[in-house]
Amino acid sequence: MIAEHRDHAAALDPAAPLVEVRDAVVSYRVKGKGRFIAVQGVDLDVRAGEIVGIVGESGCGKSSLARALVGINRLSGGSIRFLGREVTPLPIRRRPGHLVPLQMVFQDPYASLNPRRQIMRQLEEVWNAASRARGDLLSAERRTAAIDDVLERVGVDPELRGRYPHALSGGQRQRVAIAKALLTDPKVIVADEPISALDASSQKHVSRLLRALVDDLQIGMVIISHDLAVVAAIADRTAVMRAGRFVEQGPTERVWTAPENPYTLQLLSAVPELVGRQG
Repeated sequence: MIAEHRDHAAALDPAAPLVEVRDAVVSYRVKGKGRFIAVQGVDLDVRAGEIVGIVGESGCGKSSLARALVGINRLSGGSIRFLGREVTPLPIRRRPGHLVPLQMVFQDPYASLNPRRQIMRQLEEVWNAASRARGDLLSAERRTAAIDDVLERVGVDPELRGRYPHALSGGQRQRVAIAKALLTDPKVIVADEPISALDASSQKHVSRLLRALVDDLQIGMVIISHDLAVVAAIADRTAVMRAGRFVEQGPTERVWTAPENPYTLQLLSAVPELVGRQG
């Protein structure tokens, strides 16, 4: 199956989107109130080497969409395709091999790490699972070298790998969470409010790290955020979400400097100053 996936991916048009969302609908059953539609008919493309930012007020549906992108939330309608194949709901035990390169980074870095296990053990577990999916198990020595390399890439001293999550700062924990995603050799990372739980200094450094990873590795990334200034600084394209729909979508500079929808203008008016892309 892995070989079939590789052959299929290689046959795709290099210019084609890595992720294609068409008319996606996500709904939930609410006790006593029928069904609540969180995402209504959304279209989105994500290409290699770009960050797509999705912004909107709390409850607009952006996190529901993020979870649907990686198969956590089941679609009620429409489709999501990754490398040309349908994103199916995740099984309980093991992620399908073709979805391993589609990863998610969650808002709370402490919750995404096991507090009872050393960082190294958790990274080894991710590496082993990804290696099985790729069919290229390496020796323990090469595995350790690969983990150290990823930790250095995200700005974490490899000497900290023997610690438990509580012994790291919030920024370090989120960098470890990003390292876990990188160990799968991802093609697309969906980051749901990846810096909102961090202090101001860590937010700045982690957002710059995300931009650098996309540029260096030429992966695709979707960043969900209520912080418009963060999205303005690092996203190539921005989608503005309201009540489950995209009311505006386009190049970030155009969306921020010449918004076409009144709701976008309303959001921008609440931000004192928007900065350009970080260098």
